[in-house]
Amino acid sequence: MGDAANSLADSLLFTPIRLGNVTLPHRIVMAPLTRNRGYDDHTPSEIALTMYTQRASFPGTLVITEGTFIAKEAGGYRHVPGIYNEKQIAAWKKITDSVHSKGSYMCLQLWALGRAAEPDVAKEEGFEVSSPGDIPLQGASKPYMLTITEVKEWVEKYAQAARNAIAAGFDFVEIHGANGYFIDQFTQDVSNNRTDEYGGSIENRCRFALEVAKAVTDVVGQQRTGLRLSPWGEFLGMRMTNPPATFSYLVRQLKERFPDFAYLHATEPRVQGNVDRETRVEESNDFLREIWRPKVYLTAGGYTENAGDVLPRMGDMLVYGRYFISNPDLPFRLKNGIPFTKYNRATFYLHGPDQPEGYTTYLTAEEQALVSKQ
Repeated sequence: MGDAANSLADSLLFTPIRLGNVTLPHRIVMAPLTRNRGYDDHTPSEIALTMYTQRASFPGTLVITEGTFIAKEAGGYRHVPGIYNEKQIAAWKKITDSVHSKGSYMCLQLWALGRAAEPDVAKEEGFEVSSPGDIPLQGASKPYMLTITEVKEWVEKYAQAARNAIAAGFDFVEIHGANGYFIDQFTQDVSNNRTDEYGGSIENRCRFALEVAKAVTDVVGQQRTGLRLSPWGEFLGMRMTNPPATFSYLVRQLKERFPDFAYLHATEPRVQGNVDRETRVEESNDFLREIWRPKVYLTAGGYTENAGDVLPRMGDMLVYGRYFISNPDLPFRLKNGIPFTKYNRATFYLHGPDQPEGYTTYLTAEEQALVSKQ
């Protein structure tokens, strides 16, 4: 069924790595992927249970969840799961139990939208679209600028969500600091026009991310916490003039303050949201890798089945997103030299819990082999 010549079984991908308190037998990670298949009340659905179980089928896989709302007011998209009430925690516990039964591990991504929230959804759900600054997205109204007291309350929301994640059985949590969402809106000057302790200087703009990291690690431990960044991203109106200046400071502080932090996870510049783009010469995450070394670094960004030489040049663990959508057994395929099934972009965001197409309907290599024999 496989092709020995294309097998990556002998590559660094299939060697063990220590991540926090866990030793993983291989270095392939499922990326956080928003798919909008939750219930209307932001509870993860039964088909989410099926989908995550399928992608945990190769033992030792680290599965990072889709971005998960840390509080009601962190939301603003339909059919995205949350982790802020008992019903959601119970639904996630079923999923983590199932993933663990396959011998794999699960990480919850802690998410808040900030100014990216859809106003209609926010109004329906009874909260105001807010952000560190009052700079609107193109074509949108000005968001409400949070007070210092409210910013402090948001730090505690992250801590409570981390507590809930542990109650739901997650092995790790990942703080979403990327892609133009809430934390990124603090970090970058294109979205943060505050003049207090959370705005202006690099130190002030990075304060919120570091306070969230402190609050979360105080709850779950440094060895169970990761952070995702996208310094070069232009998604949702981002891209400051000199990303390395700000993000170098942030990552250095993270490394100094949290010496046992589990990992740093960064998106390569060539990926823009869920599509690829041309990159400019100066755009590189090498500065992050250099600062973070020798700690565990997860690299994401359009990798294919021809990724045998990516590690350790680009990082320590390889994160797959779009191809994990269409290949529930992706690590098995890499190990055995089996070509990937192509993904269908049209089914990425079919809304609601009754939309399995392109979510739970992709076949494993073994299932495809059985079908071809019929």
